[in-house]
Amino acid sequence: MTASISDNVARFVETKQALGYRFTQNERILKRFARFAEARGETFIRAATVLEWASSSRTASSTTKIRLLRFVHDFALWLHAEDERHEVPHRDALGRRPSWRPRPFPMPVPDIRKLLDAALSRGPAGTIAPLTWHYLFGLMASTGLRIGEALALTLEDVTDDGLVIRDTKFGKTRLVVLHPTSREALDLYLAARLRERTPDRHLFVIATGRPPQREHADVVFRELAERAGLRKPGERRGPTPHSLRHAFAVRSLENMPPGARPGRHMLALSTTLGHAELMSTFWYLEATPVLLRGIAEATERAFVNGGADD
Repeated sequence: MTASISDNVARFVETKQALGYRFTQNERILKRFARFAEARGETFIRAATVLEWASSSRTASSTTKIRLLRFVHDFALWLHAEDERHEVPHRDALGRRPSWRPRPFPMPVPDIRKLLDAALSRGPAGTIAPLTWHYLFGLMASTGLRIGEALALTLEDVTDDGLVIRDTKFGKTRLVVLHPTSREALDLYLAARLRERTPDRHLFVIATGRPPQREHADVVFRELAERAGLRKPGERRGPTPHSLRHAFAVRSLENMPPGARPGRHMLALSTTLGHAELMSTFWYLEATPVLLRGIAEATERAFVNGGADD
């Protein structure tokens, strides 16, 4: 008996999640497509049906329609490898997706200091909030944590071995080791945090006794960046909380000790950052002129030596 498209979606999602991907949004989108195709009595993917479905929304932008097509394209390609009766739509049939990933915007250490100093002078005065913003953004800059990961930390996640980062972007748990100076700073914050009379167990809380929402953290970061002169009011481009993660990655790459093996260093950095694949870590090379220059010099030496870089 031929499996339905919905059954195949369930298998595909299970496979992706077993590889470490959450795949929540993708699953919802593929289920929507499956219902659309099955309403037409189809059990195999038809390229024409995929294009009709991806283009059907009058309110969706062209970029969104391209994304929908790409989701189903990958699913169809997976099924086609098992059964050639599944058609694979051309991934660029609705146009090419514009580059969605901006260049890294790493913050130099002096700018990070300005941001953290600005946090300490932010209100409400007499509450834990200024300390929370200071140590939250400081921790992100010294560990490379994502903003969501930092905000999700609980008191129990702070261990003698480091920070336990649970249920991350790709559904995995990892341990992030703290530098002694980072641990010392975190202990200073913990002393203030444990004096807060709140039943909430999150590590970072504000005057309400609850952790800040992600959107609130974004707004506060921008406000602090403007106050510190790192970003002009109303300007669209500029540092964001994710810039602290960029800064950590770039400093790690630029400060590789002499004689270190770049491949092993990149793998360790990728593990610390919680990347699902190494290519995500290599993206930070774009913002690391020191390494790019080293790569160019090594390539030139290899060319001059006839392919051998001795």
